[in-house]
Amino acid sequence: MAELPSAPRRRVVITGLGAVSPVGIGADVFASAVRAGADGTAPIQSFDASGFPRRRAGEVTDFEPTDHLKRLDPAAWGRSGLLAAAAARLAVADAGIGEEQLEQGRAGAIMGTTSGESAVVQALAEQWVADGLESIDGELAGQTPASRIANAVSAELRLHGETQTIPTACSASNYALGYAYDLVRSGEADVMLAGGADAVNRLTHAGFYALGAMAEDLPRPFAADRTGILTGEGGAVLLLETLEHARERGARVYAEILGYAANCDATHMVHPDAASIAACIRAAHRNAGVEPEQIDYICAHGTGTPTNDTTEVAAAREVFGDRIPPISSIKSMLGHTMGAASGFGAIACCKALEQDFLPPTANVTEADPALGDGVDCVPGTGREARLDIVQNHGFAFGGNNVITILGRVS
Repeated sequence: MAELPSAPRRRVVITGLGAVSPVGIGADVFASAVRAGADGTAPIQSFDASGFPRRRAGEVTDFEPTDHLKRLDPAAWGRSGLLAAAAARLAVADAGIGEEQLEQGRAGAIMGTTSGESAVVQALAEQWVADGLESIDGELAGQTPASRIANAVSAELRLHGETQTIPTACSASNYALGYAYDLVRSGEADVMLAGGADAVNRLTHAGFYALGAMAEDLPRPFAADRTGILTGEGGAVLLLETLEHARERGARVYAEILGYAANCDATHMVHPDAASIAACIRAAHRNAGVEPEQIDYICAHGTGTPTNDTTEVAAAREVFGDRIPPISSIKSMLGHTMGAASGFGAIACCKALEQDFLPPTANVTEADPALGDGVDCVPGTGREARLDIVQNHGFAFGGNNVITILGRVS
């Protein structure tokens, strides 16, 4: 992340949270489920998974777009865009900011994704297989661009500021948060909505199964018997504004974004690189003005694959030495929500700062001894803890790493 020497450094805070997740809809419901170590995975319903030996995913089975949206016609938008727009609606309501302030001010939306409108592409593929190209629904085809995910947020809320979809896969929400942070910090925007969205689909499920990365039953990040991920879906959106603006309107402040860092090592398409991740963590600390010993908790990328978890812990050891902060993975409850993953991580971090608890790694009783001493993955359920500064990880294929640092505002 480059510094902005000519721009005023305004303090940027998070005042609204919107979660449409496999463990519940709404930030409070989401936080309660995470704290309890709830299991949001179940047999897949959104497509016929009978041909796969492994058939579980983290789906949002109780999502009805019309319960949340005021302007978008659900028939004209893909599922990822609808998840994003609904989460944005929830974030705006949670922030207590008037829609007229958003419409009249400099407000925009930055959203991340992995597979874009994957459910739309899946439906088109099914049409083509059944009846050939001539049967393809042109209106449905028009819903395929990934750009429509951020467009859905801005169209639903009548935002006129910068609107972009960032397709850097599983680190994309953290990229979106960092980009939105820079826009607000520099004065280019007054309010930004940032996060990510993805939908469960056959292609992503098949891809991870073909890679040998699919869990046999449940995701168990950091456990000795971990076998991989389950795919998941959802929309995660956070509302960003300046601290001054938030205080002027009497808003509740969840956290301040202290800084972030991004890098890309491109060492291997699917295997993370510990040295690159460690470098990203150090850069995030520098940009946030914090030292390693000040970090109270790490919301890990924590996919549950043997390679990812081992590499992530090794990177943390390079930075923190023998004192690794508590490090847990909410993917143990949601599945891997792809482009929304680090957005949900940021929401969990905000709620942890607000409610003084450590989010857990569900389905685990103790960390894998092979990870070394001192790894506290907060097994099972959450526990009480005073947190002041937290670190949120997002990693993606191709070595795209993004770390965000959030802090309590006194």
